[in-house]
Amino acid sequence: MYAVIETGGKQYRVAAGESIEVETLEGEVGSAVEFGRVLAVFDGDNVKTSDLGGALVKGTIAAQGRGDKLIFFKFKRKKQYKRTIGHRQNFTRIDVSEIVA
Repeated sequence: MYAVIETGGKQYRVAAGESIEVETLEGEVGSAVEFGRVLAVFDGDNVKTSDLGGALVKGTIAAQGRGDKLIFFKFKRKKQYKRTIGHRQNFTRIDVSEIVA
């Protein structure tokens, strides 16, 4: 059984026992989180996409961290323009414990 949830403006495919990295969520490491915005639940051949008002995905916060550094280099030829920019995105790692459908 797996589900598709939406958080942070992105959609994620989750199953019980998996670990996912999502946009930063408030909370301490070890605290419980619930995702109420469940878009679909897949259970074998059965697919539920509508009437999911009571569906929840429960999990715990495993870690708060920052991703790898991305380097962006801007360059315009013949103009002596060069610029280097770095970025590290914050994330929250969630251990999914169960899907309530």
